[in-house]
Amino acid sequence: MIDAAHSALIVVDMQPDFMPGGALAVAGGHDIIPGVSALMARFPLVVATQDWHPAGHVSFGSTHGRPPFEQLDLYGAAQTLWPDHCVQGTPGAAIHADIPLDRATLLLRKGNDPRVDSYSAFRENIGPDGQRAPTGLAGWLRERGVTRVFACGLARDFCVRFTLEDAVAAGFEAVLLDDLTRSVFPDADAATRAGLVAAGVTLRTGL
Repeated sequence: MIDAAHSALIVVDMQPDFMPGGALAVAGGHDIIPGVSALMARFPLVVATQDWHPAGHVSFGSTHGRPPFEQLDLYGAAQTLWPDHCVQGTPGAAIHADIPLDRATLLLRKGNDPRVDSYSAFRENIGPDGQRAPTGLAGWLRERGVTRVFACGLARDFCVRFTLEDAVAAGFEAVLLDDLTRSVFPDADAATRAGLVAAGVTLRTGL
């Protein structure tokens, strides 16, 4: 059962660029749309996140003249280089048309600083100052009495995972709705799930 008075749903990056045919396609990403859409109606508070990169973003391989999926050192941490994706104002960056955005209480855009990547809804990745800047979401949720967050969306092994791990670090109970996520690298799903459990995240199928 959902404790409606104290729970929020975080719907992560349900954007065409992360679905089959998109710039950074996640296999089966479109299959979770009906389940995610139905679930949004069951929560009093819904946060939808949106990857929202300017052109030439630091996380794009093209920015560095290097192929996608290589890694480089950025501000003292490993940065995966991605295909150009979710560029502000492009169709691939929009929230998918079949996601009922009118049910979202908050739309949180991330990755809009050209110098810093941002997976988590709670904090940006490490920036030039060596810190992970907060988005303000933790305070927004606390002021509404939220103690537990559920997360679904794309992708399990990056933005969903970082969001949930940061939720735990911020003092929230965190639940992964595993059947309503998909991974960029599904071959590593066992390690992804193990890492989430080790961080204190509850894995759940069905709700």
